[in-house]
Amino acid sequence: MAAPRAKIQTDKIFNGLAEKFRNNVYGTNKGWLRQEILARDLQQIPFIAQSRPVQVLDIGGGLGQMSDWFAQQGHCVTFTEPADDMRAEAERLFQQQQAEYKAPVTSYPYRLQQLADHVEPAELVLCHAVLEWLHQPQEALPVIAHQIQPGGWLSLMFFNEDGLRFSNIVKGNYDKALKDTLDGTGQRLRLTPISPQQPEQVIEGLKQQDLEVVSVAGVRVFTDYLREKTPSEEDLEKLLTLEWRYCHQEPYWRMGRYIHVIARKPSN
Repeated sequence: MAAPRAKIQTDKIFNGLAEKFRNNVYGTNKGWLRQEILARDLQQIPFIAQSRPVQVLDIGGGLGQMSDWFAQQGHCVTFTEPADDMRAEAERLFQQQQAEYKAPVTSYPYRLQQLADHVEPAELVLCHAVLEWLHQPQEALPVIAHQIQPGGWLSLMFFNEDGLRFSNIVKGNYDKALKDTLDGTGQRLRLTPISPQQPEQVIEGLKQQDLEVVSVAGVRVFTDYLREKTPSEEDLEKLLTLEWRYCHQEPYWRMGRYIHVIARKPSN
């Protein structure tokens, strides 16, 4: 099958956000909860549950947390991230952790539009928190699907427009919530993505690429709406239990700040 030549405009690379993501997301309770839920949810993929090493492609891998996690599980990881500051921080992490890896993480600066020409399809493709930073997210789905080997898997996580609307209402940002489409301007170094996604639209887009949607989960279904932003360690464990218990259930998963979709590509 020939590589798709999707008409994706060249998206802005959001340099300068590495420190903000590290301090405001990954270095917080909500970042820890996100990683814990993802690690549990990914156990649905057979080779992860069986600890069978495979080739993993991490598209837009940010600060490298997921690549590091997979490398520590013994998988051979290819990491791509076009933002220089994020990639540099990820590469420092890989260097620090390399003694824990069976194989080094290979790092590239490729944009999504460059993958088909430079990176081989993998048995597992990760694409976490990427779609919402693109101007044409739906046009990216054929490119992502092409990078999955026949019989391979996709772990796709994206920023949920419904969750953003609910959060704005809770915070009293009524004018933002009243807009039909919620987005950021893309002009400032903000953590609110420019293209929040409707879950049904993404799921339908995956099906149009002949991918079988195996699982849909909400990530941070409750956490972002708490009045108490710094729960105790005991309460944090209870919160993790609740997040995991309800993340696949209606109607709760729809309120996740992020949506995590696991999909499989047919063998032929």
